[in-house]
Amino acid sequence: MAQSSLTVAASVVAVLAYALALVEHERLAAVVRWSLPVGWAAHGAAIVLEASGVGAVHAGARFGFAPALSVTAWLVLAVYGIESRQVPLPGVRRVLALLGLCAVGLALFFPGEVRPHLTSPWMPVHWVLGIASYGLFGAAVLHAALLTNAERKMRGPRAAVPAAPTGLPLLKLEKLTFRFVEAGFVVLSAALLLGWWYASPWRWDHKTLFSMLAWLVFAALLAGRRAFGWRGRMATRWIYTGAALLLLAYVGSRFVLEVLLTRAAGPV
Repeated sequence: MAQSSLTVAASVVAVLAYALALVEHERLAAVVRWSLPVGWAAHGAAIVLEASGVGAVHAGARFGFAPALSVTAWLVLAVYGIESRQVPLPGVRRVLALLGLCAVGLALFFPGEVRPHLTSPWMPVHWVLGIASYGLFGAAVLHAALLTNAERKMRGPRAAVPAAPTGLPLLKLEKLTFRFVEAGFVVLSAALLLGWWYASPWRWDHKTLFSMLAWLVFAALLAGRRAFGWRGRMATRWIYTGAALLLLAYVGSRFVLEVLLTRAAGPV
């Protein structure tokens, strides 16, 4: 099912702006500085246009691995935009621009499917909570990566003052990382409880299994931090593991259904 021309146009603008944000050139510094916010705004416009169904034959949000990644990337970029106003994060800009570029590009080629007939009126809420947890844990992974990079530099031959590459003190960065983990855990718990409540019957499929495993990993991480003071490499490894499991829960299963199995089946 093709996307509307308005959605495609906004997506193309987002892709071009994100691509420009990857450029490093002194003469284009002023333009490049604004390219990421422009890409983020166009990216958000594409998501809203697609969800509202403006210009489309069938209205409604699309479900699929690429739309989920697109919304997740947009949320992570939103967190970056808020944080960068208070703390400079120059080393992260290009990484996030590449993330946005890939996410929007995938959503263009794999737009997912519209589900006009929902199994429950609570399903959209469940989906929003699930995607919100993806965004929060994505932000946690971003900050965990900054922690990992900072600790690697501290252990090097030129170890200096304990601060992240962004100038943010490590303890503050670590605290911020766990705030995102805690918020994501609360939202994920709400999504799972809501899914269990409206699902009839409850099914132990791949999505449910990986979601529960991710929930257990994050629960163990928060419990371990509170009881044993887990931090550093121990904590970041748990964050990466839980995020990977959560990514497999919906994005991974939908990718298999939409891409791998579709190609294996061939044209009908």
